[in-house]
Amino acid sequence: MMRPFHKLDALEHYTAASERAASQIIASYSTSFGLATRLLGVRHRQHVRNVYALVRIADELVDGVTAEADFSVEKQHAALDYLEKETVHALDCGYSSNPVVHAFAKSAHEAGITTELTEPFFESMRTDLRSATLENSESSASPQNLQIFEAVDHARYVYGSAEVVGLMCLKIFVRDEHLSPGDHEKLINGARQLGAAFQNVNFLRDIKDDAARLGRSYLGTGAVLTESQKDEWLRTIAGQLDDARETLTLLPQDARTAVACALRLFSTLADRLAATPAEELMQRRVRVSTAQKVWMVVQSTVDTRWGKTA
Repeated sequence: MMRPFHKLDALEHYTAASERAASQIIASYSTSFGLATRLLGVRHRQHVRNVYALVRIADELVDGVTAEADFSVEKQHAALDYLEKETVHALDCGYSSNPVVHAFAKSAHEAGITTELTEPFFESMRTDLRSATLENSESSASPQNLQIFEAVDHARYVYGSAEVVGLMCLKIFVRDEHLSPGDHEKLINGARQLGAAFQNVNFLRDIKDDAARLGRSYLGTGAVLTESQKDEWLRTIAGQLDDARETLTLLPQDARTAVACALRLFSTLADRLAATPAEELMQRRVRVSTAQKVWMVVQSTVDTRWGKTA
């Protein structure tokens, strides 16, 4: 249990304040993620929030607030480079004047997260800036201006933007565990597959916005998604979710319910994507209601208590 603020030394006080800032970032941007982290054991919860807070501000830097703040592409690149340098420095020395970076570095130190995972993450964020040379959303929407991610580019981008985040969370979950090399390798594969599945589901959900606003076709489908393309990606996603589900019981009990709930949510989203015509996906974003998410929490809690998988 954390000591009261007035009894903390200076670094502990700053770290506690930084972690509160990270939690506020997550709460502001994603109610679903905030709900999921509450399913984690106390020893994992804040660490995962710290990781996702850094991911969130980097994502906003390349996709959101800097563009609206009239940053040029050059300024966006410079800001992203600076954020990475701050992160690398904090990993090395254990301190940053940026509270979100500081909170991340604290969790990274405890879980053994290094630049081996942060470097590909920032590289994927830079990939997003390559399409930002388009000056407005009207030109982005033009099919000839789309940045098409072919298979190799897609795999590299998904590894850096999603799979490494899953691997960071895995390092947090198993930091105190004694795993056989075989089980550890299975968990690494499961974490990567789960991250990839989440990302690919969101690519299908956001396919209109990614093309029209950001000028990107992450799934390599171009400006129009066909039914056969949708079905092919859903088969890929189903395989990724199955691979991740097979490793669920290898996770510590106090991480299992949250991961099971995430699996259930994205499996449900995949089912809804399957039931929605491709043409309709180009017009609206598939969602799951808050009430359904709460029910998934209940189901996942019961299932993991009785040793079932999502």
